Amino acid sequence: MISFPRTDTSLVGRWWWTVDRWTLLAVALLIAIGTLLTLAASPAVAEKLGLDPQHFVLRQVVFLPLAIAVMFIVSLMSPRGVRRISVIGLAISLIFVGLTLFMGEEIKGATRWLQLAGLSIQPSEFVKPCFAVTAAWMLAEQRRREGVPGGLICCALFAVVVWLLVSQPDFGMTAVVSAVWFGQCFIAGLPMLWVGILAVLGLVGAVVAYATSAHVASRIDLFLNPASGDSYQIDRAMDAFGQGGLLGRGPGEGMVKRVLPDAHTDFIFSVAGEEFGLIACLIIVGLFGFVTMRGFARLLHEEDLFVLLAAAGLLTQFGLQALINIGVNVNLLPTKGMTLPFISYGGSSMLALALAMGMVLALTRRRPNLGGLP
Repeated sequence: MISFPRTDTSLVGRWWWTVDRWTLLAVALLIAIGTLLTLAASPAVAEKLGLDPQHFVLRQVVFLPLAIAVMFIVSLMSPRGVRRISVIGLAISLIFVGLTLFMGEEIKGATRWLQLAGLSIQPSEFVKPCFAVTAAWMLAEQRRREGVPGGLICCALFAVVVWLLVSQPDFGMTAVVSAVWFGQCFIAGLPMLWVGILAVLGLVGAVVAYATSAHVASRIDLFLNPASGDSYQIDRAMDAFGQGGLLGRGPGEGMVKRVLPDAHTDFIFSVAGEEFGLIACLIIVGLFGFVTMRGFARLLHEEDLFVLLAAAGLLTQFGLQALINIGVNVNLLPTKGMTLPFISYGGSSMLALALAMGMVLALTRRRPNLGGLP
């Protein structure tokens, strides 16, 4: 195991003794599991699309070292550095999200991707972590300095983000961003009157989305009444869990992945259920729960409001994304195209998650000289 003496005052040495190594280990395990499941699930999908069987595997292998490097470099930063890259990242990603509305590639009725240098990039993935940290900064500044309209700026940014995401359309990501922002406002001490108003606005938004979007309405109707439409994906996903049983059929022995759409992305958890069984699925769920709860535990004694709001927002985002993906796979939530963090195939998702987790590691590092974490 890599280690450094406590007397090592180098940048990496100080990082090693202040970073949460248990979270680092759990994330490393998730990445390893994701690589294994990509090897198991993606060849069948590639063959159905007429591509080389290792097409998705090779692309994921290219993005994996980049993601690890991003997470490591960002975790070295101070809270001020995290704040700076978030503001810059939010500005750049919002510009590119806007460009997708005019130049984006339409896939399955949504325009969320840009073709850059032969790669398909989803800029909205980077909006999630950058907006969470920027919103935390604005809310903290309003509490810290009188006269700073942090709340107003935060609301304006939220409106811009929601408008761009709905225009793509991406209602699932809109719901995640809204839930995280609402949670941050609540932690920041928003008056209960405004909490109630925002809750009502959220419900109104959900009703409007159902009434105006045929795509959203069909997903919800299908979830409430499977006989009302084509439930092929969910049926195959449930078949995968049923055939996997407790210990699974064995690596590479799964059959449902050959007919399950998006087996390497949205429904990779079902592939894990078929090939590795219920116990493996519970281990994956446990790892997500550990990373999320461990992060919140590190924040219990945090005195810096910005750090508290930013890290809480990022951790909520991470846990909520995993919860939604797993909930869809086991038919507890309506189907939604959302990746399983660090496990599903996807370059943009992997890099954005690495950025977010690097921020979490940076914000939850021990800072004894700053009166921060114990």
